[in-house]
Amino acid sequence: MPATAGRATPGRGRPRLEQPKRDATTAREEILDAAAELFVRHGYSGTSTRMIADAVGVRQSSLYHHFKNKDDLLAALLETTVVGPLGHARALLHADGPALDRLLDLAEFDARQLVEARWNLGSLYLLPEVADERYAEFRLARRALADVYEQLSVAVLGDAADDRRLLPFRMVESIIMLRSDEERGELADHSAGDLVPTIVAAIASLVSSPPHAHD
Repeated sequence: MPATAGRATPGRGRPRLEQPKRDATTAREEILDAAAELFVRHGYSGTSTRMIADAVGVRQSSLYHHFKNKDDLLAALLETTVVGPLGHARALLHADGPALDRLLDLAEFDARQLVEARWNLGSLYLLPEVADERYAEFRLARRALADVYEQLSVAVLGDAADDRRLLPFRMVESIIMLRSDEERGELADHSAGDLVPTIVAAIASLVSSPPHAHD
């Protein structure tokens, strides 16, 4: 996905109101980090660009030197969740080696990036605004990622009609809800990260077992 499509050209902006508040190397990264935190905690409609600017420590007008509007910020954050996994998925699709190994490689990579992001960005998928045409590019990329999961699953299953092909992608995305549960203290002594190997092993078992085991 193009990283700059439809976005404002970055500029220098005005001087900061105070020293940087966030662990980031550029003003753009700081703004994205603040937007991610606020969108995850308060939702899209509950977050204003003024809140984001205040969280970074810049004037609201300076924010617009980097992003045209709030939509632009959400699109950029959504993109970060799929661009890496999709590139890795496409490389694995055409790589050598057993299909099962490549499927599990993808699942591990994808799950790790979801669980290791500073904020639970996958939870943004559930925002009602994401259904809007403004985010069609993200949805197409996510669908392309799901398609690679399906193709690799079919290669393992040997049957394009086997409904199990639909599950590995969704099993990986269960990390999003697990991480939300962990943040609310509802995952007991477990962490979402601890459960990544379990999810990958469950995918291996699902696609490797005989079809009748799932009738």
